[in-house]
Amino acid sequence: MTNTFKRLAASAAWGLLAISAAAQEVQIRLVTAFPENTAFSQEVVKWSERANAQGKGLVKISFIGGPRAIPTFEIGNAVKSGVVDMALSPGAFYTNVFPEADMLKMSQIPIAEQRNNGAVEYINKVWNEKGNMQYLARMVEGYPFHIFLTKKVEKLDLTGKKIRVSPAIRPAVQTLNGNVINIPPGEIYTALERSVIDGYGWSVGGIFDLNLASHTKFRIDPGFYDADVSLIMNLDKWKAMTPQQRAFIQKMAMEMEANTAYWRKEGEDEKKKQIASGIQPLTFSPTETAKYLDAVYEAGWADLIKSSPVHGPKLRVLLSKKP
Repeated sequence: MTNTFKRLAASAAWGLLAISAAAQEVQIRLVTAFPENTAFSQEVVKWSERANAQGKGLVKISFIGGPRAIPTFEIGNAVKSGVVDMALSPGAFYTNVFPEADMLKMSQIPIAEQRNNGAVEYINKVWNEKGNMQYLARMVEGYPFHIFLTKKVEKLDLTGKKIRVSPAIRPAVQTLNGNVINIPPGEIYTALERSVIDGYGWSVGGIFDLNLASHTKFRIDPGFYDADVSLIMNLDKWKAMTPQQRAFIQKMAMEMEANTAYWRKEGEDEKKKQIASGIQPLTFSPTETAKYLDAVYEAGWADLIKSSPVHGPKLRVLLSKKP
């Protein structure tokens, strides 16, 4: 546990003192699951600055940092326990709190539709009960995962290949017979440099932020699943705020969510940049591709429903395309 984590834990008990019946400015401690130099982290910092400017006297969001403050796979427990108040993270990084967190990546319908069909309401029911969290907004969608490789493969089979994964893409890589290795984002470069891994799973964007391009030669297309980088908040902190403060935070969160089209374009731009840097896309026949996509989605849902037989089937219906 880092010194920063200890200091935050020691200060957590004081968090509720920031709010009074007189609606004093509430202090919110924000962290991100990604290194500070990544696009995800930089965007949430900009968002917090806008929130502070517009909500002066009402809320004050203090950005604590990324994994150097709270290690990536400790972020869920930090939010649940109130060590921090708010975090930007995909669900895959806090499945150690509750397995349903990883189901957000499986969404095949836009977040706007999820708000209309009851999916977000159901997500908050589960997040409230199992994670002591309020699910505020999805920052990123239309941003699929890909498998990036150091050497070319001639077919959609990763037998003998050591592939870095997060929990989000573990079932997909296992379906392709890859040997999975769970490594935090900040350690992927070193693993590539030392040939500990033959490739890694990552969202379509971000490999330049992590300096991975120089060790990457190929990208399997098309991508699969969807990076569910979202904003979550400690439920006790959420409830302790005044209605006005909650309304303001939710309004700002919805502004973040309304900008998801940015990430779709950013992903396409990232692909062009990857090709320009020498990373070659690997494509396969339509039949192979369809079989591959069907397999990774079935594997993903099978794994998730096994871990959550009550909520898994319900969320599958809410998050999947209608036939």
